[in-house]
Amino acid sequence: MAQTKPLMAKSSGTDHANAAIQSALRTFDAEGSGISALAAALQGPLGTAFAAAVEMIREAKGRVIVTGLGKSGHVARKIAATFASTGTPAFFVHSAEASHGDLGMITADDVIVALSWSGEQPEMRSLITYATRFRIALIAMTADSDSTLSKAANVALTLPKAREACPHNLAPTTSSLMLLALGDALAIALLEGRGFSSVDFSVLHPGGKLGAMLKYARDLMHSGEAVPLKPLGTKMSDALVEMSSKGFGCVAIVDAGGYIVGIVTDGDLRRHMRPDLMTARVDDVMTKNPKTIGRDMLASEALEILNSSKITALIVTDARKPVGIVHLHDLLRAGVA
Repeated sequence: MAQTKPLMAKSSGTDHANAAIQSALRTFDAEGSGISALAAALQGPLGTAFAAAVEMIREAKGRVIVTGLGKSGHVARKIAATFASTGTPAFFVHSAEASHGDLGMITADDVIVALSWSGEQPEMRSLITYATRFRIALIAMTADSDSTLSKAANVALTLPKAREACPHNLAPTTSSLMLLALGDALAIALLEGRGFSSVDFSVLHPGGKLGAMLKYARDLMHSGEAVPLKPLGTKMSDALVEMSSKGFGCVAIVDAGGYIVGIVTDGDLRRHMRPDLMTARVDDVMTKNPKTIGRDMLASEALEILNSSKITALIVTDARKPVGIVHLHDLLRAGVA
């Protein structure tokens, strides 16, 4: 019996792991079905309401007030954050707190987006009354077109019914994901409609890795005397001194007009290794027409070029004249990679 206990425990552990994986797969299947149903509904009446909601938010002079309670409230808070980070001014107001003073945060120029799967939460009534009284645009996101919230709304986004991932069909799972997906769809439609660019995005995301990726080459490059440069006709011995002293593992080669025509890298040295290498001219060793980037290239794009080209440094040019250099290590230190 002493020898069989570990085997039994191992078997039990494996069974538990398999059961957990199968449970996760059932959850994904249920929630995926909900997203598929939502996509299908958008090709019908929901699509018309969706377009109207996007237009209403776009034309609003004020902000988007996203509200909800319980799980819908958590989703609403995230949707508000997504709106704000993609160029649509927005903030979250808790439905229950609204009737205790937070209604004063909402103005007649705003648009309210109210999330409630049932559309019958008692805490939402004060907000509905307030919106009606002051003629504040109201967009409902609910699963019941006959609910109090839907009937009071200027635009009702009625989501299709879907089974929750919970085996008892009780815990908000699939429904929460559908509300979240529809909120994201609104935010992205607005982003694309106004031509919100990566430059606009960088203004709103200056911190963290995302902020680092949205920096420009000019923010990270080394310039001036730090740039390794040598003219055509330079002996490789002098080029090697420049490479070593500047520490980037390369040296840019320029013509008489100061325009970049090539680059000598550590790889070029290995490929041309021979007894007379140090007396050779850079013209015979350099890689012609090297990859370069402009000052205004995003750091994330520079990283993509480095990775795809399997190189470690890029010369930054202005009208084909070297003005800086960006090394992979610079991107690592900035948190881009």
